[in-house]
Amino acid sequence: MSGTVDLRVLEVWRFPVKSLLGERLDRAELGSEGVLGDRGWALFDLATGFGLTARRVPELLFAAGRLLPDGRVEVVLPDGTVTADDAVLSAWAGRPVALRRAAEVGGTRRYEDADESGGPDAVRYDPFAGADGAFHDNADARVTLLSTGTLGGWDRRRFRANVVLAGAGEDDLVGARVRLGTAELDVVRRVPRCVMTTRPQGGGIARDTGVLKTIHRERDGALAVGALVARPGTVAVGDRVEPA
Repeated sequence: MSGTVDLRVLEVWRFPVKSLLGERLDRAELGSEGVLGDRGWALFDLATGFGLTARRVPELLFAAGRLLPDGRVEVVLPDGTVTADDAVLSAWAGRPVALRRAAEVGGTRRYEDADESGGPDAVRYDPFAGADGAFHDNADARVTLLSTGTLGGWDRRRFRANVVLAGAGEDDLVGARVRLGTAELDVVRRVPRCVMTTRPQGGGIARDTGVLKTIHRERDGALAVGALVARPGTVAVGDRVEPA
């Protein structure tokens, strides 16, 4: 970790339902699965058994997930309907779906049915299994961190980072253990990016294919860093990134 890195927590985000919009927090508990409640739920297509992602089903990015104090989750649909009812969610999705909790889904998870159209992008992705536990795409990182210096003029909501940092230089943290609030994180890698960064979504974010082209041209296809939680704790807005 470079001694010149000066980063402070500007925003904390949790995404309770995989691929849906998330919620901004003042503080969050970090545990082995990352931010408490993050990616703790996902929508599954009952006909195919595949979990849905916004890479293949872009419409997901116009609904939002909210975690309730009792640990349940609810979905806010684009028309303002608030629900956790599978029938209502199925009517909105145009297919039979079920909202499932990670702790209740055993065996191999499968995401991204190759037969999905993939929205406006002529890109084909093979199905993948994802991590055990919370519905993260990969097991090697459970918390993502992204700085305003890296973002430049891009809207940070495109990249779905758990922690937005004021400053610059998060790439220099890779390979280091850092303290963030009372938690300690092992920063393991830069985060590769896909077509989801170009998607339109709720909140007025328009489709922009130039985002991904720029990331590949200028940053070798990666933006933000991913970390594992080495020591559980609490992170809050204003906390500074420090060597552990």
